[in-house]
Amino acid sequence: MTRYTAFCKIVEYGSFTRAAEALGYTQAAVSQMIRSLENEFSLRLLIRTRSGVRLTREGEQMYPLIRKFAAAYREMADRAGEINGLDSGEIRIGTFSSMSQHLLPGLMSDFSRIYPKINFVLSQGDNTTLPEWINSGIIDFGFVYPEASSGLVNRPIVKDVYLAVLPEGHQYAKMEAVPLALMAKEPLIIVDEGGINTVLRAFSAAGLTARINFRIHDDYTILSMVEKGIGVSILPSMILDRAPYRIKAVPTDVPVTRTVGIAYRDYDMLPMAAKKFIKFVSDNIGSYLPEKYICLK
Repeated sequence: MTRYTAFCKIVEYGSFTRAAEALGYTQAAVSQMIRSLENEFSLRLLIRTRSGVRLTREGEQMYPLIRKFAAAYREMADRAGEINGLDSGEIRIGTFSSMSQHLLPGLMSDFSRIYPKINFVLSQGDNTTLPEWINSGIIDFGFVYPEASSGLVNRPIVKDVYLAVLPEGHQYAKMEAVPLALMAKEPLIIVDEGGINTVLRAFSAAGLTARINFRIHDDYTILSMVEKGIGVSILPSMILDRAPYRIKAVPTDVPVTRTVGIAYRDYDMLPMAAKKFIKFVSDNIGSYLPEKYICLK
C-alpha cells in the first residue's frame, strides 16, 4: 500500500524529493517503490523532467484509480484504528496564511494532546486552489470562504473584519474610519485570494474602482511594503494580530468582512480523524478567538 501512497504524493508534490520527505523515506526508497508499482502494472507511470515530475498518458489514466484505492485503504486503516482504540490517522487540511498562523496552531496543539497519534498535513492555498484540492481528494477539508465553496458543504465558523492598513504618519492614519472612496485613490496592495477577492468585491459594491498596484500572496510581505510606504492595503484583522510592523490599522467607513468556514465534499466519506478534528474545531473555536472576531458556531 505504501507504493500507492508514494505515487500519489509524488503527483501531488511534483517531486520525488518532497514526496520522500513527506513520507519519511529516502528518495532512493521512494524511487524503488515507483519502479515496483510500474513493474506490477507493466506500465510507465511517471516521467522526470527538468521542472519536476509529470504523469505519462498511462499514468494520467491510472492516477484517479490509484488515488481512490489509496484513500479507501486510508479510510479502512483509520476505522481499524478507531475500533482498536488507537485513535491514529492523518488529517490533510487546506488553509490560508492568516488561519494557519493565528488559529490553527492552538487548535492543533490542544487536539494533539487528546489524540497524540493523529498526524496533520497542511497545504496552503487560496479560494481557487483549496476547493480544487478538496474535490480532487488532495486534502480532506479546507478553511474556505462560503462563496468559494460551490458544490461543497461549508460550515461557517468565524467572521472577520477588514481594516485599512496604512504607513505610520499617513494622512488617513488618524481618521476614525477611512472612506473606501479615499482608499480607492491610493496605490493599493491586496492579498491574492484566488478567484474571489473580498476587497475588490467591496469596492465594486460601493461603485468604486480601486487602483491596484500589487497582488501579493504573502500577508507579511504586504505589511512590510506598507510599512515602507510603497502603498496601502485593506486586510483582515486576523492578519494584523501580533504583526511586528510600524503601521496603522483603521476601520473603513463601509464595513468589509469575510466569513470562513470548514469546507468538504461528503462528511460521511471523511476519514475518522478528520471528522474528529472538525467536531473539535466546531465545538471549541470560540475559545480560541479574540473578542473582536465573531464566532459563528
